[in-house]
Amino acid sequence: MIELPGTETAPLVLHALRCGGFAGVERLSAATALDESAVESELLDLAVAGLVTYLSGSFGGWGLTEAGRAADADRTARELESTGARPAVLAAYERFLVLNPELLDLCTAWQLRTVDGVPTVNDHRDATYDARVLDRFLALHLRAAVVCAELTAALPRFTGYGIRLTEALKRSVAGELGYVTDHTASYHTVWAELHEDLLITLGIPR
Repeated sequence: MIELPGTETAPLVLHALRCGGFAGVERLSAATALDESAVESELLDLAVAGLVTYLSGSFGGWGLTEAGRAADADRTARELESTGARPAVLAAYERFLVLNPELLDLCTAWQLRTVDGVPTVNDHRDATYDARVLDRFLALHLRAAVVCAELTAALPRFTGYGIRLTEALKRSVAGELGYVTDHTASYHTVWAELHEDLLITLGIPR
């Protein structure tokens, strides 16, 4: 067993990095629902413990070391078994897999549209087209919310995904179009983190 710094929130920060990859404090704050000062404090303690590292540059940020990855894998496996949540999480994952191809198709429809038979980058100047795609996102989200609720009931740490997906969709519908696929807090990004979390939690390789 690999020991983490002795706070309740350290595992949240560590796991967020495992699911989302290298990230800055702001993104980790959104993923964990912790304020930025708390995230910074946890990162410093985790770095001292050798579990996270910081890379500078445009594509850098905080990320896991091999020891950090092993520590999160150990903690996540113990959590799943000690709570007896595996059957519920597995059932929710299977329902997630039904929705995943639809989500990917919607993201493609958002980014590309067919003009005179030719796939073309969507410049978002056709508000009617965008509205149709967003309506389909809303319909999918109703079903995704059920999956998120099932996961939250099984393991409370999944709570944030439903909240973040709802927020991303609200902002998209309100006109902040980057929150569909392009922002670090976009619907697509949060969905990808949820997918990764499900694989990690269940021990399913990519």
